[in-house]
Amino acid sequence: MRFCERMSAMTINGVQRQFPQGLPANLSDLLRQLDINAATVVAEVDGQIVERRDYASAVLREGQTIELIRFVGGG
Repeated sequence: MRFCERMSAMTINGVQRQFPQGLPANLSDLLRQLDINAATVVAEVDGQIVERRDYASAVLREGQTIELIRFVGGG
């Protein structure tokens, strides 16, 4: 019998994403891993908007749903 390692996962913008090394500790860590500048994004975790000042204290858990909306300039 093979040992199956379970990966942590969450849904980001409608796509389930796996984290083989474990989930990022908080929203700030997630944005760093995704190479997203926190100043250019609005984040919603499980239907609740998270204030930018609270990104570092927004603890992430297995199975959460996160929506990241990026601001794009133009005209």
